[in-house]
Amino acid sequence: MALVNVRRDVSDAFYRYKMERLQTKIEGKGNGIKTVVVNLPSVAQSLARPGAHVIKYFGFELGAQTNMDPKDDRWIINGAHDAAKLQDHLDGFINKFVLCKKCKNPETDVVIKDGHILLDCKACGQRTDVDLRLKLSGFILKNQPKKGKKDKAERKAARKAKQNGNANKENGHASGEDGSENGSNENGDNGDAGSDDEFQKMQAEAPEVDVEAEVKDHEWSVDVSEEAVKARQAQLPGEFKQKLSIDDEEGGGNTIYDELGDWIQGQAAEKGGIDNVDSISIYVKAKELGIEAKSRTILVFAQTLFDQNICSQIPKRASMLKQVITSDRHEKALLGGTERLIGQLGAEHPGLYDQIVKILQLYYHHDLVSEEVCMAWGSKASKKYTDISISKKVRKAAAPFLTWLQEADEEESSDEE
Repeated sequence: MALVNVRRDVSDAFYRYKMERLQTKIEGKGNGIKTVVVNLPSVAQSLARPGAHVIKYFGFELGAQTNMDPKDDRWIINGAHDAAKLQDHLDGFINKFVLCKKCKNPETDVVIKDGHILLDCKACGQRTDVDLRLKLSGFILKNQPKKGKKDKAERKAARKAKQNGNANKENGHASGEDGSENGSNENGDNGDAGSDDEFQKMQAEAPEVDVEAEVKDHEWSVDVSEEAVKARQAQLPGEFKQKLSIDDEEGGGNTIYDELGDWIQGQAAEKGGIDNVDSISIYVKAKELGIEAKSRTILVFAQTLFDQNICSQIPKRASMLKQVITSDRHEKALLGGTERLIGQLGAEHPGLYDQIVKILQLYYHHDLVSEEVCMAWGSKASKKYTDISISKKVRKAAAPFLTWLQEADEEESSDEE
């Protein structure tokens, strides 16, 4: 997925604030024609704004009726509208409702006070007013969140902004007037929410974990002859089906999900390792099978796209995974599948338990899981995806990350009062 600068007037390749380019799909005919904004939640999250604000802005600007169903990830504008045209309108939304009026930085929170909408900039500290004459301003004022609760995306943006500010102070760097900073790497392991210093601090607090799980050998030789590939594939299905026999809405057994998993493992065998299998081809295969939007597909991905090198693999797969992780259910499947993977590989690679904090941090940094889902997952061990003893060990090792989330959430709540 191609990323563009949040401020498209900034040409700096190292500008740290990125978002996906809008993707649209035209559905229906005649009077029933409509435009579905496919990746609106991801774009809105990059801007730390509710998806409802973005879709409503489009509706006001285009004079078109909008419909939204966040649960089913449906964001609709009546009529046929070109993606490029919507991208131009998105620039207007960003200028009016996201960027700080002083430093032009997008690290802002929306604050509603005394009937005014203020943009509270975490970069320069300035509070600037949003024009109340704009139609969306009226919508925002009429649809305020409950007191004391920020939108999920806003809370995450505030947390990231605070981390960025602390990192800049420590390194002696300050944001420029255009909000750009050199040297950032959007897809690297050490993103703003995943600094090595913070990870090391959490990792130092991680408890030692005893590993008792038993695991099969998943390593393949480099021989890619037809006979060798068939021999390797013949060893996979039984053990793979065992991994995917999960008590889920789709049922277990030899299903289309096994077919996807067998195909991915077969591709890895042919190409000498999972890291050599292209993410686009994996997504296309899932789409071909008609299961690219299913939460159980995420279980397959978690167990086949990653191995003992998961920390270096997550950033490479993050863009594709963001396209298919569209709900809390999908996020839970990612955590459950990862939990099961660690249980499968933990005996042979005990260091995986020491990497759980980093794994969760990378998932969180790349917007693959939210703090709410992480906290709910960490609150109780479960035997849904793996043995209960493994589940307890995984959560015990994850404790420093979960504590960090809890403390940060409590600090933000106190700031709002």
